Amino acid sequence: MNHSAQFATQPIATTAAAARDDALISGHVHLIGGGIASLAAAAFLIRDADVPGCNITIFEALDKPGGSLDGAGSPREGYVVRGGRMLESKYPCTYDLFDSIPTQDGRSSVTQEIFDWNRTIRTSSKARLVRDGRREDAPPYELAEKHLLTLGRLSIEPEALLGDSRIGDHFEPDFFSTNFWIMWCTTFAFQPWHSAAEFRRYLLRFAHMTPGFNQLHGIMRTVYNQYDSMVRPLRKWLDEHGVQFRANTRVVDLRYDEHGALNRVTGIVCEHDDRRVEIPVGQSDKVIVTLGSMTAGSSLGGTDRAAVPNHDDSSGAWALWKTIAAGRAEFGHPSVFADHVDESRWLSFTATLHDPTLFRLIRDLTGNVPGEGGLITFPQSNWLASIVLPHQPHFIDQPRDVEVLWGYGLFVDRPGNFVGKPMADCTGREIMTELLGHLHIHDEAPRILDDAICIPCLMPFITSQFLRRKRGDRPQVVPEGWANLAFVGQFCELADDVVFTVEYSVRSAQTAVYALLGLDRSAPAVYKGQHDPRVVYRAVSTLHDR
Repeated sequence: MNHSAQFATQPIATTAAAARDDALISGHVHLIGGGIASLAAAAFLIRDADVPGCNITIFEALDKPGGSLDGAGSPREGYVVRGGRMLESKYPCTYDLFDSIPTQDGRSSVTQEIFDWNRTIRTSSKARLVRDGRREDAPPYELAEKHLLTLGRLSIEPEALLGDSRIGDHFEPDFFSTNFWIMWCTTFAFQPWHSAAEFRRYLLRFAHMTPGFNQLHGIMRTVYNQYDSMVRPLRKWLDEHGVQFRANTRVVDLRYDEHGALNRVTGIVCEHDDRRVEIPVGQSDKVIVTLGSMTAGSSLGGTDRAAVPNHDDSSGAWALWKTIAAGRAEFGHPSVFADHVDESRWLSFTATLHDPTLFRLIRDLTGNVPGEGGLITFPQSNWLASIVLPHQPHFIDQPRDVEVLWGYGLFVDRPGNFVGKPMADCTGREIMTELLGHLHIHDEAPRILDDAICIPCLMPFITSQFLRRKRGDRPQVVPEGWANLAFVGQFCELADDVVFTVEYSVRSAQTAVYALLGLDRSAPAVYKGQHDPRVVYRAVSTLHDR
């Protein structure tokens, strides 16, 4: 299958070289933030705008790129994955990008590897929900007529009319105890107090996935964790093209010239090795800023140590946005997303196992082999905890006799059913004890607990992009009145697409590059299955199944 043809961008009226201002050849592009949005922007600059890699610099406050797409650790100390973004087939920007990026071994493109892999191992859960230690295969949605009417109204009501209302403002309380909501909120990490406008976007964006949603049909995975499978090949490709990475460099402010017809960024103020320096931005230079950070302030615990709450953003992403947005409404309103940690935090955990007992017991309970079943949620959990057993190995360097699972809980301040402590206060061992309780594993529990290395990760801003918002809270990718500045990532505004996805970050990068450089091309259109009568019919028919 030729994925280059399938995920090609819109037709190009002129070549990138002809559309590009000749001055850009000597100009520089400064990318602030080393997450997937900046990495993607660098690749599009090289591939589609003929910008030499040596003219591109990425500033990153941490010691490696990848942002929220991370993965690290060892068999001895334990592996850590803070989280993984869901993939599915209708991510044209992501697959367009990675169709140009070879895998680590060079055997194919990353896109081809993803599609080949998911033809081999298709997600089909036989235990999406587990209650009383028993699996539920294809749980009914339990939606009453009043719930269906509200879902229908939200689907057709213009987003502007929803304003900054909550999901909970539109539904009766009993909606939030249905199987539909339990599966929805744990698949996507929504809470009742999150944005109704964003909830509506999700309803429309993933309407085509409604049939089979209770078995996770259509969800795609990478061969390894997303850092190993996506970030590492992309970083290697950018290195080979001469892109400059400035690690451990925190950008704290921008300098401007606001006297001309269009405003311009003229300098970048950053801190490196306890020194503050200002980097000049030339007349033909461009600046692309990743706004905010979902994983800022993350803190790790250990098997015998709880994660300590940390609201300090060492990356500086939120502080930078607040600084540059002060007095500039066109830069958005960062406080809407950054100043409500009680509504945006939850905790994930990664368990490293040298003993196969737990994987064997879960496999026997669920009827799925690792990598096939996807998310397993425990609706009776006070934490609303879920786990995933990915295909093994989950890390490139992971030994054959080591297994890794990942999980998370949405309600971190509630006491556990078995340990009696809030999840946020629990050690890795206590989290594993709670998990084993919900799995009804008793006799083998001491053996599993003695073996497991479990690392909790508390993330204060992880669903900040879902917080209630109104028009203007997220700035446009290219803010009005600015000549050489663009914003990318989860906190800029892209019509119709949904945040908390790799696709949103990549789409923002593609949009920024094409707009800033004046290229006569555009990012692939957002898939809109809600305009296909067959998709709508199947979705409505599925949701009526109680």
